[in-house]
Amino acid sequence: MKLFHISDLHLGKKVNEFSMIEDQKYILKSILTCVKKEKPDGILIAGDVYDRSIPSEEAMKLWDEFLISLAEKKIPVFAISGNHDSAIRFADHGELVEASGIHLSPVYEGKAKCYQLNDKKNTVNIYLLPFIKPSTVRNYFPDEEILDYTDACRVAISHMEINKEEINVLVAHQMIIGSERCDSEEVSVGGLDAVDVSVFDDFDYVALGHLHGKQKIKRDTVRYSGTPIKYSFSEKDHEKSITVVEINGKSKVNISEIPLTPLHDMREIKGTYDELSLKKNYENTDTDDYIHAILTDENDVLDAIAKLRIIYPNLMKLSYDNKRTQTQQTVSDVEDIDNKTPLELFEEFFELQNNQSMTDEQRKFVQDQIESIWEV
Repeated sequence: MKLFHISDLHLGKKVNEFSMIEDQKYILKSILTCVKKEKPDGILIAGDVYDRSIPSEEAMKLWDEFLISLAEKKIPVFAISGNHDSAIRFADHGELVEASGIHLSPVYEGKAKCYQLNDKKNTVNIYLLPFIKPSTVRNYFPDEEILDYTDACRVAISHMEINKEEINVLVAHQMIIGSERCDSEEVSVGGLDAVDVSVFDDFDYVALGHLHGKQKIKRDTVRYSGTPIKYSFSEKDHEKSITVVEINGKSKVNISEIPLTPLHDMREIKGTYDELSLKKNYENTDTDDYIHAILTDENDVLDAIAKLRIIYPNLMKLSYDNKRTQTQQTVSDVEDIDNKTPLELFEEFFELQNNQSMTDEQRKFVQDQIESIWEV
């Protein structure tokens, strides 16, 4: 059985005020071309279909057209909502499109949808777990101990009644401990929303969404497919692709990739203004790419963005790298911020402001407030 795994389409997204809708149309057509050529048995879409909970009409139309094309090709789709999607809007009319082989995760109400997909050799159970928070799961299992996101996923999975003798695939949208992140992602300070990968041990393959760089976590069969196109310059060196999952029996899973070529690449160029505007330096390059220009001139160039956009029409960002910027003071006490909890960060702030440590009573009060706010 062959499955395509994609995620984080972020339809309707803007990057540095540039609409990505034409790039998204182009890449979805590329994916449909790959579907026609490779003929997968199903497509797993692991959340963040839209970039915002109330998507634009353009984004909704693009998603509808993509699903209609897949339905016409009779390719089953198994898609979940992510943290950027509205779970209610995402699932709207979900029951009506089931007959077309389009399976959209409903709002989580204590049970994850499960579908069976068959080919000549295998029967695969595909579980759809939309993005969940501890508070969401706690509402349906008040007697369970659910303190964090790992507990939330553990409890949700424990109630799926998984037959470990069968082939089981999970589509989920969470951040996993130990994963690598990009600038274009929405993540919590201190990694409070991270999940321990061990909660997924009962699945033969886990199709993850949420993080924009493709990567495996602990084992080959727990994977983020990454975004199909680049959404930040931190992704400039990424090679975007479709993750291809071939299942040949219980625990027999092979992973490969199909590269995706964007309508516009995202890249950085660096040099003086004169160097970047010299014809011999740009005439054999893709000047329509999305560009971050880094000028090394010691003095700011007047109207540099407007002037450079004559050559690079999709110039998104301009910055300077010179003696002045290299010697600007930076705050040295923010290192390792991603590995600190919100409470640890608040304690450091409190101590700086008051020149004394927090008491146990103050620490408990702050922790209670953090947990209360986080679950809203």
